[in-house]
Amino acid sequence: MSGTLLAFDFGTRSIGVAIGQRITGTARPLAAIKAQDGTPDWNVIARLLKEWQPETVIVGLPLNMDGTEQPLTARARNFANKIHGRFGVPITLHDERLSTVEARAGLFEHGGFRALNKGSVDSASAVVILESYFEQGY
Repeated sequence: MSGTLLAFDFGTRSIGVAIGQRITGTARPLAAIKAQDGTPDWNVIARLLKEWQPETVIVGLPLNMDGTEQPLTARARNFANKIHGRFGVPITLHDERLSTVEARAGLFEHGGFRALNKGSVDSASAVVILESYFEQGY
């Protein structure tokens, strides 16, 4: 097992991406992937998987604050299932509540309003999702 994990923050127009190491429990953002109504360029996903060879892919699961599902929840599950079906990599869904809020706050703190572009926020959210996954002892 490589200890490398790849995380995605699913969105209908942009999908955030982060790479992390289990041994350090840290992650860093990669370039966000443009999506058209939730459909990414699957060739980009294939290149990421080939380059990083993650042992597991983490996909953020968007839930309401009370833990119930929302319309985007099913779409994120479908995205995760497609990655597994196309590429055969292990997938784990991880609760992403408040990841965007935390990501925006961190980016703003370090770069002000200029740092809050959509791709940066989405990939920073993927970092938050992956680091949260590590913090829970996985």
